[in-house]
Amino acid sequence: MIAVNSAEVRKDWGTFIDNVVRKKPIVVKRSRDYFMGISISMVEELLKDVKFKFEEFKENDNSYTLSLEDIDITVNAATFDEALDLLVSDLKEYCIEYYDELDYWHSAPNRKAHFPLVLKTLVCKSDDELKREFICLAGQN
Repeated sequence: MIAVNSAEVRKDWGTFIDNVVRKKPIVVKRSRDYFMGISISMVEELLKDVKFKFEEFKENDNSYTLSLEDIDITVNAATFDEALDLLVSDLKEYCIEYYDELDYWHSAPNRKAHFPLVLKTLVCKSDDELKREFICLAGQN
């Protein structure tokens, strides 16, 4: 693995940031630990194929229930658009909590696979951008 020593990074922090943002990801070694500096645009590229799959159910009362496939979030609202807004809101809330407690949630076997979805959510710049990443399994979207 190609890695830069952390002492070199500390000596010229500005150049390190410029290189990460404008050129390429950089792996840094500190003692026995390794980490990577990577731009958000490159993270977006890595996550471009990550999509949120949900099922849509039209209820007897004509309301809509939406349920995410990979994360246990289910919402119900009077209209599809209201339900989608709730789904996005609940997803963002979950992802912020997951990120805040990453050491706990990422180590849980049933939650580890959520990590790419969490990152995808957190790098989206708006709710509308996030909604474009949703795929309805029932054919509504």
